[in-house]
Amino acid sequence: MLIREAAAEDWPRIWPFWHRIVAAGETYAWDPDTSEEAARALWMSPAKRVHVVEDETGAVVASAYTTPNYAGPAARIANAGFMVDPDHTGRGIGRALAEHVLTAAKSDGYRGMVFNAVVETNPAVALWTSLGFTVLGTVPDAYEHPRHGPVGLHIMYKAL
Repeated sequence: MLIREAAAEDWPRIWPFWHRIVAAGETYAWDPDTSEEAARALWMSPAKRVHVVEDETGAVVASAYTTPNYAGPAARIANAGFMVDPDHTGRGIGRALAEHVLTAAKSDGYRGMVFNAVVETNPAVALWTSLGFTVLGTVPDAYEHPRHGPVGLHIMYKAL
């Protein structure tokens, strides 16, 4: 697999899995009805550093972004979003992308990374924990999960 910086022309290859994941309503606190235009603005903003993963066929199978979580004197704490095409999970793509993005964030001068709203039933919680993230707190019943009903949102952090 190849992990590289995303280019504007990658968006049409990100959008299908981005839409599928967000529309499922199980892992992201974004409106499941987000339009493609709004999704592109969210994910591909010039303020974000975006990465993609290409498999051996050249298909884009995952993407992630980093951006400052705060402004001004707190801008050295990153925020990130990660998505792996559901048809390509279980192959180590998410872990490889996470390790790459964490290394890039540290190289970019970030001192830590925070996730503001990790759905507590998201299988990625195990990945983040294995990579050294800790749950700072959980907002109970903050997320209306389509299968589990109200579940908590974790705030997770890792020093870089």
